[in-house]
Amino acid sequence: MSIPISSSNKSKILVFGGTGYLGKHVVGASVSSGHPTFVFTRPATPHTPPSNVHLRDEFRSLGVTLIEGELEEHEKMVSVLKQVDIVISVLPNPFSPDQVKIIDAIIAASNIKRFIPSEFGCDVDRTTALPPLQACLDKKKKMRRLIEASAVPYTFVCANCCASYFINLLLHTHDPRPDLVVYGTGDAKAVLNYEQDIAKYTINAAIDPRTRNRVVIYRPPGNVVSQNELISSWEKKTGQCFEKKLVQEDEVIKLSQTLPSPQNIWVSIMHSVFVKGDTTSFDLDEDDLEASSLYPEVEYTTVDQLLDIFLVDPPEPACTPLE
Repeated sequence: MSIPISSSNKSKILVFGGTGYLGKHVVGASVSSGHPTFVFTRPATPHTPPSNVHLRDEFRSLGVTLIEGELEEHEKMVSVLKQVDIVISVLPNPFSPDQVKIIDAIIAASNIKRFIPSEFGCDVDRTTALPPLQACLDKKKKMRRLIEASAVPYTFVCANCCASYFINLLLHTHDPRPDLVVYGTGDAKAVLNYEQDIAKYTINAAIDPRTRNRVVIYRPPGNVVSQNELISSWEKKTGQCFEKKLVQEDEVIKLSQTLPSPQNIWVSIMHSVFVKGDTTSFDLDEDDLEASSLYPEVEYTTVDQLLDIFLVDPPEPACTPLE
């Protein structure tokens, strides 16, 4: 397939997983930044959800070029890759290992200036988690080592937590109730970043020469918050007082051992983020690249500002932040 030639000096950005929860924001940020934007996606079928079909139509109306294909179509991917500059993968977790097929195609194309693989969570090289989550992190570590050894120019992004997803999950904004679950003591600090801001930072990092072969951590100071602080802020904004139902660490660990997959993985994530505080468990030093410091021109949405949005028009909940 031939990609339209652009006279713009902007980078041509190809997104895998662009119709997913976070992927659609990455596509939107790329378009908003003026980059010719392309999405490699599975062909639509009669079973494709109407929301996905609508999103594809919306992309087309924005000038996004949709390329339908499968990751098994190596030659097709190589042909497409030869016509773009940047590749961003936002494939959901179950398909993350399939990125090896994208890497093989990038190597064959030999022209890609930057590859951002699908991590978008904690820094896998600085995190140790409960076994169900650790198995996922180990796969991501293996992918990092593969990319590093391949000589493909990369940027690893650690976006930490999708704020809208976790705020919906923790505060039940679409399912109001008098009590809220608190994991551990509720005092561990977590980084909750608005999905649209994650996307903006990712597009900036993808074209930034400073981030070539580096890790970028998304930790804006206004987005570091504990569960107790989050609930307290929500109580002030809503005028309600919630009963806190504490789930102690040993109970969370037991659930991670007894629940089936993928529930055991999500319990392990809650343990990592809200019991251990893994997204803030290490200090950033002068050698670390932090997104809000790299791109001060990006006016990110703080957790407090996002709660104001939830108060008026809460975003719809999702099954998983990378569905």
